[in-house]
Amino acid sequence: MMILPAQVTFRNMDASAAVATRIQEETNNLNKYFDRITSCRVIVEAPHRHHQRGGQFHIRIELRVPGKELIVAHEPTLNHDKQSEWHKHLESEAPHKDVYVAIRDGFNAMQRQLRDYAHCLRHDVKKH
Repeated sequence: MMILPAQVTFRNMDASAAVATRIQEETNNLNKYFDRITSCRVIVEAPHRHHQRGGQFHIRIELRVPGKELIVAHEPTLNHDKQSEWHKHLESEAPHKDVYVAIRDGFNAMQRQLRDYAHCLRHDVKKH
């Protein structure tokens, strides 16, 4: 099982070794679900400061596996419509005021996608 280094990018915030270490730990844990991950890119973003809302962190995880790219992302929008409901399973529960909670939830969502992808590759899907 190969442990690949995650490429971590910080936006609108200072880089943090502790946050990068946590992201690498979470990336390493993804190998339990699928051991042929070819790359992992994580973007941690603190949107522009809003005095009323406080700091809110968003996370985007881009994971490449043979034949596919899996993405978990949350982009804040002012509109909440049916299409965003449809995409809910692809998103982490963001925005978060704690960066570690955003990381945890983002990687939990990625684990679900990765498990589903591995099941499909093994043709381990429910038959109706």
